[in-house]
Amino acid sequence: MDTHTGNATTPDGTRLTYRDHHAPDSQHPPLLLLHGLAGHMGEWDDLLPLLLADGHRVITYDARGHGASTRRPPDMTRASAVRDVTTLIEELSLPTPVTLLGQSLGGHTAFLTAAAHPHLVDSLILVEAGPAGPSPDLPTEIATWLDSWPTPFTSLSSAAAFLGHEAWARGLEEREDGHHPRWDRDTMLAAVAELSTRAYWPQWARVACPTLVVRGAKGTMRKAEMTRMARTTRGGTDTDRPPTSAPAPDPHRGHRGRGPRRTPGPAAPLARGGTDVPRGEERHMTGPRSPVPVPASRAYCRASASQFRQT
Repeated sequence: MDTHTGNATTPDGTRLTYRDHHAPDSQHPPLLLLHGLAGHMGEWDDLLPLLLADGHRVITYDARGHGASTRRPPDMTRASAVRDVTTLIEELSLPTPVTLLGQSLGGHTAFLTAAAHPHLVDSLILVEAGPAGPSPDLPTEIATWLDSWPTPFTSLSSAAAFLGHEAWARGLEEREDGHHPRWDRDTMLAAVAELSTRAYWPQWARVACPTLVVRGAKGTMRKAEMTRMARTTRGGTDTDRPPTSAPAPDPHRGHRGRGPRRTPGPAAPLARGGTDVPRGEERHMTGPRSPVPVPASRAYCRASASQFRQT
C-alpha cells in the first residue's frame, strides 16, 4: 500500500488534510470517505485494509473544522462541505466518477454532493444519514452532548471508554494536562445549524446514482426516513436485509447512550476482521443501475455481490 498525506486548499482558503491510499491494482472507482460530526479521518483506519484488498484507491480526510484541517474556517455551511469534496476530487485529479462513503453528517455531505454534481459521483454509501428535517432541537442537543465530554481526558483509554471506541480517541490532541478534542464547540454547532431549519428532500430527489443506505439496529436513523428515501429516489429501488447471524460488537453503543437522538456524531469502523453484519441492521439499495459492489464490510460484499453488480 502506498499512502500519501497532504493538504488541499479550498476556494475560501480552508486547509483540508487528507490521506490518499493506493491499492496495488485498483479496479474500481476511487472511494472518498467522509466522517461524521466531531470525528476525524482516522475513524476509517480499520476499514482501509478491506477496501484496499478489494482493489480500491481510498481517500480519507479531516472535514473542515476537524482534526488537522483548518480548525476555525470562515464557512461551515452545507454548501462549503460540498465544495470541499469537489476540491479534493479536483486537486487529487481523481478519475471520475467516484464513490462516496459517508457516516452521519459525512453521509449528508455525500448525497448533497451527488445531487449538485451528478457527473462526479458513481455511487453512494450512506451510513445513518438521510435528508429528514428540520430538527429545531438539534443545536441544543449537540451542545449538551459536546458539553458532556469530560475533557481533558486523562488517558486514551478513558477517552475510548467514554466515547465508545478507540478509533474516536485516536483523534484527540495530547497536551500537558491531558487529551483534548481537535475541534471547537461553536464550529461544531455551526456545522449543524442548517439542519435545524430545513429538510433536504428536494436534494435527495435529485440523486440518480446507485445508493446503499445503512441503518444500524442501535443507530439513530428512523426507519420511516429510510423507507421514504427508497420511495423518492429518481431511479428504481431495491430493498434488502442482510442475513442474520451472531451480532458483531457495536462500537456505536457507547456514544449512542450519551448523545442526542439525531446526533450526527463520529463514526466507528463499520467492520472489524470480516465480522458479520449486526443482527437487525437494514440496508436499502436505490438507483437506476447497480455498480460492482463497494464493500462497506466483507459481510456486505459477500452477501450482496449478486444484487449490486451491473446486470
